[in-house]
Amino acid sequence: MKKYDVIIIGAGVSGCAIARELSRGRRRVAVLERASDVCEGTSKANSGIVHAGYDAVPGTLKARLNTLGSRKMESLSRELDFPYRKNGSLVLCFEREGIKALEELADRGKKNGVDDLKILRPDEVWEMEPNISPEIAGALYAPSGGIVCPFGLNIALAENAAVNGVDFYLSHEVTEIAVQKEDRGIKQEKGRKRGEGHYRIYAGKEVFLSPVVINAAGVYADRIHNMVSSRRISIVPRRGEYCLLDKKAGNMVRSTVFQLPSKMGKGVLVTPTVHGNLMIGPNAEDISDKEGVNTTACGLEQVLDQGRASVKGVDPGLLITSFAGLRAHLTGEGREGDFLIDEADDAEGFFDVAGIESPGLTCAPAIGEYVAEMVNKKYPVPAKQDFQPYRRGIPNIAKADQEERKRLIASEPSYANVICRCEMVTEGEIVNAIHRPLGAVTLDGIKRRTRAGMGRCQAGFCSPRVLEILTRELGADPMLIRKAQPGSEILQGRTKDSLAQDFQRKGEPE
Repeated sequence: MKKYDVIIIGAGVSGCAIARELSRGRRRVAVLERASDVCEGTSKANSGIVHAGYDAVPGTLKARLNTLGSRKMESLSRELDFPYRKNGSLVLCFEREGIKALEELADRGKKNGVDDLKILRPDEVWEMEPNISPEIAGALYAPSGGIVCPFGLNIALAENAAVNGVDFYLSHEVTEIAVQKEDRGIKQEKGRKRGEGHYRIYAGKEVFLSPVVINAAGVYADRIHNMVSSRRISIVPRRGEYCLLDKKAGNMVRSTVFQLPSKMGKGVLVTPTVHGNLMIGPNAEDISDKEGVNTTACGLEQVLDQGRASVKGVDPGLLITSFAGLRAHLTGEGREGDFLIDEADDAEGFFDVAGIESPGLTCAPAIGEYVAEMVNKKYPVPAKQDFQPYRRGIPNIAKADQEERKRLIASEPSYANVICRCEMVTEGEIVNAIHRPLGAVTLDGIKRRTRAGMGRCQAGFCSPRVLEILTRELGADPMLIRKAQPGSEILQGRTKDSLAQDFQRKGEPE
């Protein structure tokens, strides 16, 4: 049995932000994650938008954390070395009657503390963004809007938390939580207050004991909550589909371009990414499958059609991939429209961080601080004197200047060996990604950390070499190397003899 002062369930961006903040204190913290890597759920499949803060209803927790999170993102990106850019955002309306709705958004934003909002005439919009639709009647401009790498943010928070003493247990799905009196070792009834007892958590064939549990389990947060509380909650997965276009389309717009939001969300957006691509999406569809991340032909067609309505000249021929993500939409009377971040009424020491849908990524830094404050208030501990707030990311040869490239190659020659030609990712970067704190063990783990496989060919050329490097550096059986989760082994059906022949062809051109 492993004992901790705090256990966090979920290694998405919210869970990892909380872990980092709690690691500032002298306490033992663990994160339990059902997947084999961090950033495997909602956090890996979203727009990567840092929302300015004009959309959430004033007075809600969502509005407060949105504004705070947006303000923290730039300084956090410098501390933890992940890609972020303040590119501004536009909300378009296509009818004169829509100007009133833009004004209401601007007023809402001001109430939320966003003071730099402007209503623009069509000619002012076209001067900023020549490719915006000629059909618009006006737009709301938010200069403080930004874009971020969602993988980069999540992984940076996790790595920094790990360096500061947080233990991560990957492939540890929580299957049961019981309330136990520590001195007697007996289970209490579900929903009964903890008192001086502890939570007994069963995960990954291990048992964990802690007086504090933080439920940051994304679309599964209802399942975790309902293990301990009689006051049940329900989360509906809201699927959003996206189209990602080649970097040739990346400069079509500089700002993030929204359409007027609806009750289902902020609508289909068109945005550059921090890596130079163009992204369009998402649509919104409530589904029952918490693993339903498949895309649909009609959904992607809808996304592209709405994207072309905002930005003229969007070329579907430049589409390089599509994907879908799930938003954790909290349902039930009095619950919709805001996050649920609080201690459960009937389960002392059990804190929910549930219903974290858009703008959850933006809110993450503020969510981390907010939850840490709640825990610190109830269970105070001294601050660490040796907390390390800084983290250096993986060197990026593609963006490095000539002097930096020379320095890296001189220190490690493998930085001169390009593996992914589309994104110019080198062997040195891939090796770095494997041996970092919480290092990559799958092809997708390498992709999220280095972008190897995210380019035009979508890993068509580089995946065999990445597989080879993973096999070598991990000392693993190549037959066991996976794309992502168990069941996605790359070499299923291959013989070891044929694999050895492939690995010997190192000198042949790709």
